[in-house]
Amino acid sequence: MNQPDTTEFDVDLFVIGGGSGGVRAARIAAGYGARVKIAEEYRVGGTCVIRGCVPKKLFVYAAHYAHDFEDAAGFGWTVEGARFDWATLIANKDKEIARLEGAYRANLDRAGVEIVPQRAVVEGPHQVRLADGTGISARLILIATGGHPNLGLDIPGRELGITSNEIFHIETQPGRIVIQGAGYIALEFASVLANLGSEVTVVHRGDKLLAGFDEEIRQRLADELAQNGVTFVFGATIEGIYAEGGAKRVRLNDGRDLFADEVMLAIGRVPNTTGLGLDSVGVQLDTRGAIVVDQHSRSSVPSIYAVGDVTDRVNLTPVAIREGHAFADTVFGGKPWSVNYDVIPTAVFTEPEIGTVGLTEAQARAQGRRLDIYKTDFRPLKATLSGRASRVFMKLVVDQKDDRLLGAHLVGPDSGEMVQLIAIAMNMGATKADFDRTMALHPSSAEELVTLRAKHPSSDQIPEVSTEATPAI
Repeated sequence: MNQPDTTEFDVDLFVIGGGSGGVRAARIAAGYGARVKIAEEYRVGGTCVIRGCVPKKLFVYAAHYAHDFEDAAGFGWTVEGARFDWATLIANKDKEIARLEGAYRANLDRAGVEIVPQRAVVEGPHQVRLADGTGISARLILIATGGHPNLGLDIPGRELGITSNEIFHIETQPGRIVIQGAGYIALEFASVLANLGSEVTVVHRGDKLLAGFDEEIRQRLADELAQNGVTFVFGATIEGIYAEGGAKRVRLNDGRDLFADEVMLAIGRVPNTTGLGLDSVGVQLDTRGAIVVDQHSRSSVPSIYAVGDVTDRVNLTPVAIREGHAFADTVFGGKPWSVNYDVIPTAVFTEPEIGTVGLTEAQARAQGRRLDIYKTDFRPLKATLSGRASRVFMKLVVDQKDDRLLGAHLVGPDSGEMVQLIAIAMNMGATKADFDRTMALHPSSAEELVTLRAKHPSSDQIPEVSTEATPAI
């Protein structure tokens, strides 16, 4: 797919969108000698750096201290006068995001990529137009505009609600907040705010959290979040938001009213394709507005490509980066390859944390596989002195046919860190026997992954709960 360079265009590659996928593609393409411009109308870094993963994880760290201070007493520490200040967190978060944006800009500058701080739209297969009216011709165009929170709720007072974009910038921590949604974004903020002392109510139209995750993980997280103070209202939706006396009255579809200082709408995200001019040049979009692409991220218009959330394949930052890299290697480096979406580790940064990779038990059974299921549920060693009622749950899904590990699902401290390493093993084709022959590291939670022996044929057979900390080998 490597195409010869020509001089009939202003640039070889014009990237629309300065998020993780677009920046990676621009830098790698420039490294192969391509003339590259990248347009970003807001801030370089995209959702992840500016208003997504990075600031969210900083909030998660802040929230953890609430329980850390409590736990410290069991280990002999006296922590007096500890208090949380929302304004300090916001200010320090803003400093770090500004630093990261500067690093992104510096990396593009070093790579020889020109940053265009304007909105750009597509005018033709090889033509873009900037907000100031300037037209630029490009041999290839890459759309990397990401997504935005879904504001599809057609309800009175929708403008009174906030999304995951605005939550990072509100001046005062809400004493009470109602969150509509039960995906990972809604639940991460619910967990953070509850730990920081807010009164949190999650409203969800269904009866379970985290659609698409392993069933046992979904139930365990609901139980743990409820234990940590989050209130759930299942089988309900918000029908209206009304300002009343400095607060907000939230009317549910069953007639109930909830009162809050903030209302957060977290009902999913949609691709940023509106107003880009894609329809005028024949770029095919799916029913959600995502750009339809092939395995090499090429759209229905041969000169226009797309990577990241705007394609609605797997909407994770590392995936967007990998797609951008694959695009640049394939098109400009003469090294064709495509992204493998089979084994992608994912974390949900609630407390407790979730780490998951591979197939859920239900997905594996739907494929007609015969399975061996291994589970453990235990009290972590730290909890023995802290006194906190926290537990760790681990589940391995194994194919009976060849003993290969198909999925791993964890709930507990550092689950995301552990599942990243499990993903490496799975990509190498690890079997349960490989785990079994691996020496355990004691005492740790992770050792349970290599000491599991008892099989549990189905999710209906929950392992006997141990009251002890991580056992010896």
